[in-house]
Amino acid sequence: QVQLVESGGGLVQAGGSLRLSCAASGRSFVGYHWAWFRQAPGKEREFAAGISWNGGRRLYADSVKGRFTVSRDNAKNTVNLQMNSLTPDDTAIYYCAADARILTTTRTDYMYWGQGTQVTVSS
Repeated sequence: QVQLVESGGGLVQAGGSLRLSCAASGRSFVGYHWAWFRQAPGKEREFAAGISWNGGRRLYADSVKGRFTVSRDNAKNTVNLQMNSLTPDDTAIYYCAADARILTTTRTDYMYWGQGTQVTVSS
């Protein structure tokens, strides 16, 4: 069965960095577009960053642009999110998602989802 598992979350001070990873199993995800979404307490799940299947296109929410970098390794079915200059506003559960059709910022367009990993940024 297809499974996506995020890791790398934790507690970090403002200004620090974290690197999240998402490992997929059950099938090859070559040809799939990947994205990271996040959901802060009391807020809707929102798009953070995405990458096309061949890595040629990347999308970032304005709130993370210049601070976050998304990358992928298709041979290992993994996608990563390097997060720098973190602020308390980045505190959220972070989810990875995959879809074969398009690279999109809309969460309902994604077929596969991970369980999420908690990122907490202290002041």
